[in-house]
Amino acid sequence: MSTQSISTPAMSSQLHPIESPAAWFGRDLQNSDEWIETLSAAEIDELLGAVERVTAAGTAMLDMSTDDVPLPTLGPRMRALANELDQGRGFWLLRGLPIDQLTERQAAFAYWTLGLHMGTPVSQNARGHLLGHVIDEGGDYKVDSGVRGYQTRLRLPYHTDSSDIVGLLCLKPARSGGLSSVASTTTTFNEVLRRRPDLAPMFFDEWYYDRRNEERPGEDPFFTTPLAHLEDGQLSIRYVRNFLDSAQRHDAVPRRTERQTEFLDLIDEISHEDGVALHMDFQPGDIQFVCNYTTFHSRTAYEDFDDPADKRHLLRLWLTLPNGRPLPTDFGRGKQAGQSGRGGIAPVPALQEPLAGTYA
Repeated sequence: MSTQSISTPAMSSQLHPIESPAAWFGRDLQNSDEWIETLSAAEIDELLGAVERVTAAGTAMLDMSTDDVPLPTLGPRMRALANELDQGRGFWLLRGLPIDQLTERQAAFAYWTLGLHMGTPVSQNARGHLLGHVIDEGGDYKVDSGVRGYQTRLRLPYHTDSSDIVGLLCLKPARSGGLSSVASTTTTFNEVLRRRPDLAPMFFDEWYYDRRNEERPGEDPFFTTPLAHLEDGQLSIRYVRNFLDSAQRHDAVPRRTERQTEFLDLIDEISHEDGVALHMDFQPGDIQFVCNYTTFHSRTAYEDFDDPADKRHLLRLWLTLPNGRPLPTDFGRGKQAGQSGRGGIAPVPALQEPLAGTYA
């Protein structure tokens, strides 16, 4: 099997740096609080009141809609912030949820409610989880192709996920480490173009991605997709180096060339350079939302507590936006998936779980 490259000298001359609010350097934001959104006391009361009512009504999380949890004041703000993710800087941190006053279930319902007012939750894995639990399960994604990074305590390289938006709610931080970082994919593209214009067109080549043992019956264990899509001056990037590397384990996938590896190494080098990324230390109740097309996210390795009740625990949402940017239907997931990359990872029927990671 082979891929057709569109990285031509002619295309290289047509590429230009992207000027956008999504093109930023962490050094310019690290000492600023412009990326931190704080819930007011009135908004917290509105949110928790909605959660209390839906709980009293006995509505299951998977059956909830915005009609069940109306947020007259906070709802419009969340929709505006969702638009900022898609069309603006591409990330923000929401602070103020009083996690110490809530049960885990109440916190999850509040988080789910905020997500519903932004978009639609989509599946995050073959088990069909709509609410993901980011917790160390003792695996190692470097040696086990069936393990995903969020199931470990290892460092996560800069990457994007398979949805429009990813959100992380911190229930409990680690004993040490676990620092979250974000970096602009647009800035990385611009830097590749500036430093190596001969390599930049490779963003638009077809690349082989591993499905990491999450393929459905009849699907290949890998798929092809470009790393970038450029439309009307708006750049969208989908990049997971681990999945690109592990695709090489399949005999049907062509061996990567030295030039391709050089290109991927340059992306990683730039995103890890001092001043490119913005670093943040999650506090309990913090919620980070990130646009997967304009923002890489990462995490440092961490040391956890011995008591399972105290271990680091984040809740994750993948969302599609009702008016999200235009994208090819197979961007980020390949033609075989039968859905767009913004729609998450299709559940495998034999593995799908009824509660989808949520709370009854």
